[in-house]
Amino acid sequence: MTEPAAAVGTGTATVRAMRDADAAQVLAIYQAGIETGVATFETRAPDWAGFTASKLPGHRLVAIDPETGAVWGWATLSPVSERCVYEGVAENAVYVHPDARGRGVGELLLRALVGSAERAGIWTVQSGIFPENVASLALHERVGFRVVGRRERLGRHHGRWRDVLLVERRSPVVG
Repeated sequence: MTEPAAAVGTGTATVRAMRDADAAQVLAIYQAGIETGVATFETRAPDWAGFTASKLPGHRLVAIDPETGAVWGWATLSPVSERCVYEGVAENAVYVHPDARGRGVGELLLRALVGSAERAGIWTVQSGIFPENVASLALHERVGFRVVGRRERLGRHHGRWRDVLLVERRSPVVG
């Protein structure tokens, strides 16, 4: 799957399927997001096998610089449950390289991921976001997600309890 190139800030980016060759860049971007302290409960990026095992195979995307091939960001879907009733519900993740933040890469990826989900019959894409992650909340809102609840003291992160906002996007074309 390759999406057409799209303007991103002062450059362009192309969205395509994630490949094994992207592993080092994808995991480095993930680790950079982890280090912000507002992206995830995780404290370190997994190895590539662990990373890919938890993601839906047809829904792993990267945004690349078409001139250099550098990965600017990535987006994935993961199943929320193995129960058949939830086959149409997935959780998204979007991470952008620190040097590419604020340039539209996240929105390009999330819109492509929503399109991928809808083509696969997924009717709900959801995510859990720390309330302090205002950039992610704004990104998800721009792409049609809404906050549906606050999960208070959901987990401990670096020794303190953290709340998580549950956001979701219901497909207007699937379901």
